[in-house]
Order: sequence, then C-alpha cells, then structure tokens
Amino acid sequence: MKSFIIACVAAVVIAVISGVVLGGMQEPADKAFSSATGVRLGA
Repeated sequence: MKSFIIACVAAVVIAVISGVVLGGMQEPADKAFSSATGVRLGA
C-alpha cells in the first residue's frame, strides 16, 4: 500500500512539473504566426 501511494504522489508531481514546463513553452497565436517584415500571408 505504501508503494502505491508513493507512485501516485510521483505521478502527480511529474504531471504538475510537465504542465508548468509545457505551459511556459507555448507562444500566443499572434506572436507565433507573425513575421518580422509584417507581410500578411493568405487572406
């Protein structure tokens, strides 16, 4: 039973750390799809 609780705690810690790291890597859409020259592509 003790090892099951430790595994659950480890899974939660890994999930929280992964969420923080992945959340920090994302860019807003207006920044990700903009170009340095300001040229509009598409419509």
